[in-house]
Amino acid sequence: MGLGPAGPAYLTAEAQALVAGATRTYLRTGRHPVVEALGEFVALDHLYEEADTFEEVYVAIVDELVRAATELAPEPIVYAVPGSPLVAERSVELLRRDARVDVVVIPGLSFLDLAWERLGIDPLDASVRLIDAEHFAARAGGDRGPFLVAQCWSQVLLSELKLAPLSDEDLAPTDVVLLHHLGLDDERVVRVSWWDLDRTVTPDHLTSLYIPELSVGHELGRAMDQLEDLVRTLRTRCPWDRVQTHGSLMPHLLEESYEVLDVLRQLDRTEPGAPAELAGHLQEELGDLLFQIVFHARLAEEAGQFGLADVARGVHDKLVGRHPHVFGDVDASTAAQVVANWEEIKKEEKGRASVTEGIPMDLPALLLSTKLQRKALSVGLPADGEGDAALDLRALIVALSQREAGGDKEADAAETEDLVGAALFAVAGLARRLGVDPETALRTRALAFRDAVVECEGEAPVVPVPDERAH
Repeated sequence: MGLGPAGPAYLTAEAQALVAGATRTYLRTGRHPVVEALGEFVALDHLYEEADTFEEVYVAIVDELVRAATELAPEPIVYAVPGSPLVAERSVELLRRDARVDVVVIPGLSFLDLAWERLGIDPLDASVRLIDAEHFAARAGGDRGPFLVAQCWSQVLLSELKLAPLSDEDLAPTDVVLLHHLGLDDERVVRVSWWDLDRTVTPDHLTSLYIPELSVGHELGRAMDQLEDLVRTLRTRCPWDRVQTHGSLMPHLLEESYEVLDVLRQLDRTEPGAPAELAGHLQEELGDLLFQIVFHARLAEEAGQFGLADVARGVHDKLVGRHPHVFGDVDASTAAQVVANWEEIKKEEKGRASVTEGIPMDLPALLLSTKLQRKALSVGLPADGEGDAALDLRALIVALSQREAGGDKEADAAETEDLVGAALFAVAGLARRLGVDPETALRTRALAFRDAVVECEGEAPVVPVPDERAH
């Protein structure tokens, strides 16, 4: 049953009769102005102190009520909640889903009824959205409002709401309305500026906030909050997401990265003005990759290490520090100067003895070669060794061709491997100088060859050539 939004005057006659005839009455919280009219009851406030999250509190309330109902059956017990049991009452929602008990809901007057009267609006006509304060940033989305933000129960919560991804420009008008202790002697309905909403009243569970309108700005911040909130929910409620670790997610991160690269490769080969479906595909794949990043940040936050905001703030500050030619007084008029400054800054930041530190040694060989060559250039060293690289490459190809023509493939295997490695390293250098990514070029050529193989398979049969490699 509902206790109504304020004192005994708002308690329905049906609710009064129900409490008077009840064998046992439980209250979700004894912090309600109507309790003086209820007689004996059992308050469940202690469960709030024993749990880490509100969801755990509500589950514990349901378990305690089910135990009491089982003990007293067939006599019913009464469970009373503030306001209406059908508005923002998670414990009632859980009870109605619980197959162990039969639940009858007795409606009560909601705080919403008083709010609409005090605000002088018809919520249906104004299309007001009701949002819990704890989820405002995530669930307000890109909507303009108006919003009635319920359960603004603490100063901290109001401050967090104020510092959500909104700014002065986002509020139109900039004033909001605080609704505090509606129906009580100390009721306050006060219009304040956005930046004063946590400085005007001492909020509690009987405090709400009305926001007439928001602009459509800062949709990015709200969308990111929604995604982070989704990952948090999945970690709590989904059996698969709940058991994942940094290690178990590594294959997914790699796969999503390759899928993004695949779409980018298609876009790079497309004329300006990419087809809408290709742009949509890129948007989808970038979203999948972003999900992986948010998931890893969530795992770190659960371990007490860092959160998504720390990731964003860290990369922001790092990029500012590595662009002194943009945000400082360092001169860098060419891309080469920018790269050289970048490498020196990185060495100082991380205390590295070499620019090669931090390069993953498990990178694909061509990509590793290219990165090492670029690092060499950044500190003034020749990237390809001494001599003319193009002449060296031709000499290497000739030497390898002669070795193959000699027919003795087993002779000097280690030396042959060195020659092949030198030739590929030289090719990587040549590609770099020509402005071509050798990893991408080789992959593109391999995929074209794959298409040729598939086409050949559909034509006349061919005599297979045995592969002499050991399997």
